[in-house]
Amino acid sequence: MNYSLGIDAGGTYTDAVLLRDDDDIIIQSGKALTSYPDPLEGIKQAIDQLDPVCLRDVRVVSVSTTLSTNSILEGTGFPVAMILIGNYDIKQELPTKHFLQARGGHNHNGEETEDLDTEAIKEFVQSVKNKVSAFAISSYFSVRNHDHELRAKEIVTKLTGLPAVCSFELSQDLGAFERAVTAFLNAQLIPVTERFMKTVEAEIRSRGMDAKIFMLKCDGSVIGIQSALKKPIESIFSGPAGSLVGASFLAKKETCAVIDVGGTSTDISVIHNGVPDMSDSGAVVGGWKTRVKAIRMETSAMGGDSHVWVKGKDINIGPRRVIPLCRAAVLYPDFLEQLSSNPIPSKMLLGINYQPTRFYLRTGYHILETSKEENEILDTIKDSPTSITEIFNRMKRYPSSKVLDSLIQKRLIQPIGFTLTDALHVLGQYTDRNVEAANIGADRLGSLVNMDRLEFAIYIKREFAKNMACDLISFFLEGVEKKELRKIFDIRAPTKFKIQVPVVLIGGPVAAFVEELQEILDAEIILPEYSKVGNAAGALAAKGIRRFEVLIRPASMAAPDWEFLVFSEHGKTNFFQYQEALDYAVTLGETTVLDYMKEAGLDSNHIKIDVKKEEIIPLGWKTPMETKLVVLGVGNRNSTQDCC
Repeated sequence: MNYSLGIDAGGTYTDAVLLRDDDDIIIQSGKALTSYPDPLEGIKQAIDQLDPVCLRDVRVVSVSTTLSTNSILEGTGFPVAMILIGNYDIKQELPTKHFLQARGGHNHNGEETEDLDTEAIKEFVQSVKNKVSAFAISSYFSVRNHDHELRAKEIVTKLTGLPAVCSFELSQDLGAFERAVTAFLNAQLIPVTERFMKTVEAEIRSRGMDAKIFMLKCDGSVIGIQSALKKPIESIFSGPAGSLVGASFLAKKETCAVIDVGGTSTDISVIHNGVPDMSDSGAVVGGWKTRVKAIRMETSAMGGDSHVWVKGKDINIGPRRVIPLCRAAVLYPDFLEQLSSNPIPSKMLLGINYQPTRFYLRTGYHILETSKEENEILDTIKDSPTSITEIFNRMKRYPSSKVLDSLIQKRLIQPIGFTLTDALHVLGQYTDRNVEAANIGADRLGSLVNMDRLEFAIYIKREFAKNMACDLISFFLEGVEKKELRKIFDIRAPTKFKIQVPVVLIGGPVAAFVEELQEILDAEIILPEYSKVGNAAGALAAKGIRRFEVLIRPASMAAPDWEFLVFSEHGKTNFFQYQEALDYAVTLGETTVLDYMKEAGLDSNHIKIDVKKEEIIPLGWKTPMETKLVVLGVGNRNSTQDCC
């Protein structure tokens, strides 16, 4: 008998599920804490909980992860330089201080508007190469002509050997600034994603599994591991996609809304008739609008391990993830005593980095560049929990909160603090870790706002439930200000929002929220079996999908029947006859899809290809002014030729 193995490495937990191929039934699951910063140990521990006899008969492994998404939300990605080529009107904040705006670029027909300033690019690359881990390159109208992006990439590669991501590799949509941001975010995450994928592959092979390995992509489809290693950007944001596909699979609902609560984030998404709702304009993560083709989702930086902190009379949740007190007490034997004796900071000092429940520890990461102030603080922090008081005693002054933030963003230190997970431990609804540490934390923070530990924990849980409900309603009511929606949930009135599709809950702590959500919403709330490992199940339920887009336009509007331009991810091609251009586009799309599926390890005999065509034909024109083709190929992961 053959089996399939699904793995999901989240910000807090790593999950593994074993599925019997004959009837698509999950027979076992494993859950372990995600090891930070290297996820290998967590992956090993999750797989170790599965039957080793069955593992020998695994023929397909499919993997998803939220690690990349979490890096964006927490602002802990690797440093990246950005090269903008052409007439960018930069009115918005850029995501990096290392950027260059160089002469060059093309027009809407892919014709060069200005020579590429290669000397300026060379000078910039040399000046920042020791300060960054990768480069992002975006050229004006590169979707119509890639030449300048490719030449800039060649310069980066030759001078530095560092990864360089071109915006045309990620999207064929217009929107130069959004493409530039997309290239930046993906370049920022290449080291994280690449390390993760290589770790998974090495672990699978070390266990003797002769299995095909797939990665889940952000559009809910899968890609072969070798393709993913060549282009790791395609697996970014795969965690939320896994939760959507997994929730539908586990709940046996072809149409449903999904709330996925992880350690770092809460994700909302919807699936209709087995097909995920796709974003028209690209995923929005951490406030940045991208051109990444992904499921339509709303992501908030609020999860089970989001930091709960007090300032004045306000109780805040997030946005950063911390190690929960209940977990820290298990990892570090002396932590309970440290927590109990840690003094409460003065009201003037209280803030996100100064709390009676806040501690820091070193991660072992190494970074390219640190300041004198950062090194001074870093030298005072141990590999075990270190309080602000200890840092003060060693420095003879309080550390800068801004510098602490910088060290966290660079992954050099990791904070410990009170979380929703701790609140659930106080309430006795989730007691896998140290309850005493959670109680002490609730006592100390509660005292700052005149609440006892139970009142404080109940308040945190209730606020979290209202935030979840608000995120869901906001997803459906696009264009309505979320802040205004959130106020509604604080009003006590005999009214409820009605949701006309089932709402499926996925994630470790969601079982504790079924009753609260039923009180707040008029909806069918479903908590499926194996809800705690929904993302890993989604990695197995996903199929191979490849979308290929082509645009056909006349070379000149003055002579619209004379010459035609075909634009695609492969570049620009010219034809004199419209039908020749159309035939070429269809053939190119089908060939690209089939090559992709073959490289992914999917059987070409089990691939369905659909071609959708949209034309704009003005009155009196013989041929279209514009033709858009979308070639869509779908292949079943379990029908691989050589996986049995």
